[in-house]
Amino acid sequence: MKKKPEDITAKSDKDLMKNLTEKREGLRGMRFNIAGSKLKNVREQRNQKKDIARILTELNKRKGQA
Repeated sequence: MKKKPEDITAKSDKDLMKNLTEKREGLRGMRFNIAGSKLKNVREQRNQKKDIARILTELNKRKGQA
């Protein structure tokens, strides 16, 4: 699922951190599913990584402005 930049910028830091931990846990679970050949859509892992990068970029941008 692709996130629009407006969705990420509208959230608070606390919500972004919560979303970040959820995405990282989901990515961890995907790695195990891929290794066990349970996951059919391997592109989903790429999308999770991109979402994590978007969240981290927004958090770092906010930290630089403060």
